[in-house]
Amino acid sequence: MTRTALRICPLCEATCGLTVTVDGDRITAARGDRDDVFSKGFVCPKGASLGELDADPDRLTRPLVRRDGVLTEATWDEAFAAVQAGLRPVVEAHGPDAVAVVLGNPNVHTVAGALYPPVLLAGLRSRSVFTASTVDQMPKHVSSGLLYGDPLAIPVPDLDRTDHLLIIGANPMDSNGSLCTAPDFPGRIRALRRRGGRLTVIDPRRTRTAKLADEHLAIRPGTDALLLFAMVHVLFEEGLVDLGERAAHVVQADEVERLAAGFTPEAVAGPCDLPAAAVRRLARELAAAGSAAVYGRIGASTVEFGTLTSWLVDVLAVLTGNLDRPGGLMFPLSATGAAPRPAGPGRGRGFALGRWRSRVSGHPEAKSELPIAALAEEIDTPGEGRVRAAVAIAANPVLSVPDGDRLDAALASLDFMVSVDPYLNETSRHADVVLPPPPPSRGAHFDYAFNALAVRNQVRYTRPVLPLADGQPDECAIHARLILCLGGQDGADPALVDAMVIDTVLGKAVADPHSPVHGRQPDELAAQLTGRDGAERRLDMMLRLGPYGEGFGADPEGLSLARLLDHPHGIDLGPLTPRIPALLRTPSGAVELCPAPIAAEAERLRGRLGAVPDGLLLVGRRHLRSNNSWLHNVPALMGGSNRCTVQVHPEDAARLGLTDGEPARLKGDGGEVEVPVEITDTVRPGVVSLPHGWGHDRPGTRLGVAAADPGVNVNQLNAGRLLDPLSGTAVLNGLPILLTPVR
Repeated sequence: MTRTALRICPLCEATCGLTVTVDGDRITAARGDRDDVFSKGFVCPKGASLGELDADPDRLTRPLVRRDGVLTEATWDEAFAAVQAGLRPVVEAHGPDAVAVVLGNPNVHTVAGALYPPVLLAGLRSRSVFTASTVDQMPKHVSSGLLYGDPLAIPVPDLDRTDHLLIIGANPMDSNGSLCTAPDFPGRIRALRRRGGRLTVIDPRRTRTAKLADEHLAIRPGTDALLLFAMVHVLFEEGLVDLGERAAHVVQADEVERLAAGFTPEAVAGPCDLPAAAVRRLARELAAAGSAAVYGRIGASTVEFGTLTSWLVDVLAVLTGNLDRPGGLMFPLSATGAAPRPAGPGRGRGFALGRWRSRVSGHPEAKSELPIAALAEEIDTPGEGRVRAAVAIAANPVLSVPDGDRLDAALASLDFMVSVDPYLNETSRHADVVLPPPPPSRGAHFDYAFNALAVRNQVRYTRPVLPLADGQPDECAIHARLILCLGGQDGADPALVDAMVIDTVLGKAVADPHSPVHGRQPDELAAQLTGRDGAERRLDMMLRLGPYGEGFGADPEGLSLARLLDHPHGIDLGPLTPRIPALLRTPSGAVELCPAPIAAEAERLRGRLGAVPDGLLLVGRRHLRSNNSWLHNVPALMGGSNRCTVQVHPEDAARLGLTDGEPARLKGDGGEVEVPVEITDTVRPGVVSLPHGWGHDRPGTRLGVAAADPGVNVNQLNAGRLLDPLSGTAVLNGLPILLTPVR
């Protein structure tokens, strides 16, 4: 029987609402939900292919356990028994730091990935934590932590009300937005143009986004911080600084002015390869706009000065009066976020870096994480304290991290490894136990992470579209049981994990004088929670205690799970509103505009003012029909523009003797690859572009479609020795490269 159901798409950060057609036990079609309060019917090719992804025959349906060196199917009880038998001895003999926890990007796209890894980390207490953040957005977490006292307080461009959008190192026409949850980002850009707004794009490539812009400036890769610092210099030099309504809540602006001395447009023109006059004009236009927002992403993040660049994006907003005001950079308020609290000095502890360091290279932690580029050396370097086991959850670092060959070998040397992953991929093939979650259609969906980055406050929830297969636990139960295994409690009821979290959270809430449930009994509140399972009860609790919540009766019109279920297309909570000073958690209670680590990093950048690199520089690129390494096994998303080629400017191709479509050899400090050439003037001279997420040619995987067109792993060109020192983020863009034809 054919029916329709609602589903929030889990395949990128746009979180579009879908209407799916279900025939029997399969999704046969997916289209945009026109009644969705946020996405209003928008869908991209990834969302439209949800059914094909969901029914991928290469998805694992039963656990795998390594027996006599071979991964074979096992029962769930056998798999979890093997997990406990493999991990507990490592912890007991060598301590929790000997177990690395590796979290991949897909974790933030699922309910289980949002709710359970924090519980696992709290129970394990390992300092060996590595995530995809340090090949992605960690610089933004660090800059936000230093500025606002909270690494999760990330402002987003108020796309629907801005007059001037400056995009640096981002291509939302293909990515659908990142650290900025905005269904139909392309439509929002076009709406900006229709209402007379201005779009400027700064990118070494003429991307699909750049083609829509009023102006595209093809900057030299890796010099974004120099450009933005020069704009700051111009604002002070020409008297254009105006802190606006947030002036009373900003300190240290004069120190930023001193830092900016010397970063003149003329001084940065050579390294950036941009005219000084254009840099001055950019600053003037930003200051003159009725409202303006700067949006920087991975191209400006995964560079040597990524944290400094991320900081400068927010500094420009502050100095032009565009922080925390409509049309500028604003802070979303998620329905499951913390309720607002009193502001003022002494209310926050601030943000600390380097509380501990990695064993081998001494990299400082950031946000309780170590650089994932250091994972291999933490495993394969002998000595006390080395990593001997790993828990990898939705992670494929063999493809996503520099020097995948070294990491590949390191993972093979572990005493024990467990992967929570639906595929036997380049990383999970090393596991001793693979625990496959069910397909997306068979799990509930709520965007815990992305609602905190949304360009409009809203809340949506969808229950499973299809029932679980016989004997298949849902993803939340898999995570809960894994947590119990790490604690040596395999066999205990997984529901105990959710009950423990609920008891802890409610206990803190009733003790908090600012909470709507202060002074009440946790057991009485827990008894009011609704939901089919522990994960839903936790969602109900978070909604009730959140900023829009009904507070367990304190506000009968507020949010709860029951109310949310009554609105299947979601509840619109309104446009973003100013949140400073309440969100600030700095010791001063103000935006601390010039933190000491940033000031020191600015002095390091000053040494690059005269540097003009020779040779070719490598940058990545994003495809609309892809998301990192996840989706290369979906036939509908392969082909077209989603190809693994090296893009080269015609001038460079002629100089190097390259032919379109023929193979070329790329060589970096980590290795070399051979890849077809694509000659195009969409990259500037001196720059080559190779997409990430490819390289599906390693033996022992079960990815039939991906393996048929494997491409090459761009990260194999990178030894991973160069990191942004404040965030530990690997430098993936602006790397020197050698390019020669394959004769």
